[in-house]
Amino acid sequence: MKLEYKGFRGSYEIDPDADLFHGNVLGLSGDVVTFQGRSAGELAQSFRDSVDDYLEFCEKLGRKPKKLPSGTLSLRVSPELHQQLIEEALLHNASINAFIIDVLQQNLQQAH
Repeated sequence: MKLEYKGFRGSYEIDPDADLFHGNVLGLSGDVVTFQGRSAGELAQSFRDSVDDYLEFCEKLGRKPKKLPSGTLSLRVSPELHQQLIEEALLHNASINAFIIDVLQQNLQQAH
């Protein structure tokens, strides 16, 4: 089950001993927001309620609810891999940056 609501995503695990699903809202900078439920429907509702509570809490404090990443990613690779990336990017008439972004996007789409 995919948990997405108002631009937030959640991950969860099943605790068979407690007969309970429990999870966390992902991507929050310095904040922890959890949720739980005994069924898939209860879990999804708890996730939505937790996101709403978090947004309300942030509004009361007068701050933004989460810090988005800058979009800049530093990546260290071996010289051999770097050379392969240069060559592949040239074959695709793309910059290394555009080529890597395309490969990452394709990989993420296949993962879901």
